[in-house]
Amino acid sequence: MNKQDWHQADIIAALRKKGTTLAAVSRAAGLSSSTLSNALSRPWPKGEILISQAIGVHPAVIWPSRYYDPKTHQLVERRIRSH
Repeated sequence: MNKQDWHQADIIAALRKKGTTLAAVSRAAGLSSSTLSNALSRPWPKGEILISQAIGVHPAVIWPSRYYDPKTHQLVERRIRSH
């Protein structure tokens, strides 16, 4: 498997094509408008799910490096930590 993560600009463009923005998705989830930008640069399952739901794909499609085991190429279940 040699799939690469989507480029940040592609994620933002996909959100715009769906008629929204990263800031709008963030605010709709009750977060600060800039909070979801963290998921673009580092693993954060909750943010990845919010972004992927807004785009309409599984987070593993956008971030395969975060969701597939590099040795087995199997999908890895990632959990959201509850507070």
